Amino acid sequence: MKISALVLEEAHAPFVREELDLDSPGPGEALVRIVATGVCHTDAITRAGGLPLPLPGVLGHEGSGVVEAVGEGVHNVAPGDHVVIGWPFCGECRNCERGEPRYCARLGEAVVGGTRLTGPKSGTSAYTRSDGSTVSGHFFGQSSFADHSLVLASALVKVDKEVPLELLGPLACGITTGAGAVFNTANPQPGESLVVYGTGAVGLAAVMAARNTPATTIIAVDLHDSRLELARELGATHTINSGRVNALEEIQRICGGTADYVLECTGVVPVIEEAADAVGMLGTLILIGGAPPEARFSLDHLRALWGKRIVGTLGGSSTSNRLIPALIALYRQGRFPFDRLVQYYDIDQVEAAMDDSKSGKTIKPVLRINR
Repeated sequence: MKISALVLEEAHAPFVREELDLDSPGPGEALVRIVATGVCHTDAITRAGGLPLPLPGVLGHEGSGVVEAVGEGVHNVAPGDHVVIGWPFCGECRNCERGEPRYCARLGEAVVGGTRLTGPKSGTSAYTRSDGSTVSGHFFGQSSFADHSLVLASALVKVDKEVPLELLGPLACGITTGAGAVFNTANPQPGESLVVYGTGAVGLAAVMAARNTPATTIIAVDLHDSRLELARELGATHTINSGRVNALEEIQRICGGTADYVLECTGVVPVIEEAADAVGMLGTLILIGGAPPEARFSLDHLRALWGKRIVGTLGGSSTSNRLIPALIALYRQGRFPFDRLVQYYDIDQVEAAMDDSKSGKTIKPVLRINR
């Protein structure tokens, strides 16, 4: 079928709207009409060459839409279902079998290989140009910067039709990443403290999630007062403008020592190293933000030796089918108002959306594609 997609010809190039041919769904696949898709920092990193998606290609990985067709053997969704497109996974590796599909052993291939992950046509792209040349698709299993997407049905999360579908795309990645890091990786206990460095979409999702835990001290750290004010409204008990005060000293003052958990959402190496110093013995530093390729950071060996834990987390851990419906339920109960982070753009405003995200003008841009 013919689809309209935003194609990235090469690294650093602009997105160009183009008509492509998309294959029909094969075994285990589904065709989704994309209603909206979030714009994520990972899209920007990939356009800058930070992730090795073969180009030309179609980006976008926070899609929500309506199932239009399914391939052979698909039973979890049907045409007409409203869905969020979760992360792809092979379902066969050791980690998938252990119930950790976020850490699928074929994750790199699944998210930036540019081709189908499984099935009889695995290793091939479903996206071609009119001249027959191939375009990389299947970015994070979806390539949702297009009006239709061919996905693994196993990645789809069916959602209630009463919830605005155009709002739900960011639950595919950014929002669940921050919230899941709190619920699944930190899991703070009564009276514990949690610090969030960076109050973008991921960090603010973490703050909202922390408000739904027994943590009694929730500290947000950023350079922008407007973001910190919003963090307080969303659940932070304390805020720190690290451009004005020494954040480490403030954290120690508020916590009466080091923090129990620190979530690093910026990916900035000096901030990572500071965040590591904010946790002490038996404290946990959780790495979330995407640093540049080949980035390295250093730790004080002795202080790390004394029971400090440093752990990375992808996509909020857990599974899309567990985490996304839970966040939607919390949203409907008024306990997770992630809609306050969203600003909508038309698909032809993708460059403005990317620029506004980079500048911080918009916390979570969402492209409306099919209304």
